[in-house]
Amino acid sequence: MATKTVPTKANLMATKSALEFARKGYDLLDKKRTVLIKEMMDLNKRAESLQDRIEKIFKQSYSALEEATVTMGTEAIYEISKSMALEKPYEVISKSVMGVEIPEIKYRQDGLRTEYSFHKTTTAFDKASLDMHNIRYLIYELAQVETGVFRLAQEIKKTQKRANALNKIQIPKYESIVKEIENILSEKEREDFFRLKKVKDKKR
Repeated sequence: MATKTVPTKANLMATKSALEFARKGYDLLDKKRTVLIKEMMDLNKRAESLQDRIEKIFKQSYSALEEATVTMGTEAIYEISKSMALEKPYEVISKSVMGVEIPEIKYRQDGLRTEYSFHKTTTAFDKASLDMHNIRYLIYELAQVETGVFRLAQEIKKTQKRANALNKIQIPKYESIVKEIENILSEKEREDFFRLKKVKDKKR
């Protein structure tokens, strides 16, 4: 026998049970894959939106900074930059999506606090400073979204591999074994039936 499985009713029941378990496993993995793909697509849309916003604000802030450099001078801007407040600490926690740990950055969004006098700056410099202050929070969000996309993509790949192993290897293997055992048992039952019939005929 190619399957090397003894063709008994007990083995037939055991193989059918394994087949059913493999089919349920495949269905669960398929549903998990669908949920993960939807979640990743949603995050991709958020990432694209954030990237567009960040790029737009960067362009505006650099344009304003160039204008401020012309009116204030490079040295004055450099001296003021040394008095800027340091970045506030943040915390990275995780949330689970179908068993995948997605990072989430917790931070306190404060308004811009300046250590310099507004009399020493121009409107363009103040705008560039405010834009740069606010853009960090968008960068935090983009970082967690892109990391989430990466981890989901990895999990989707693993889930796809497991689902394929069940659908293309395990399930066909069990189906083949079940069919083979059923054929052998059916043939044996027919032989037993004819043998019993012959015995009865002889007795008559």
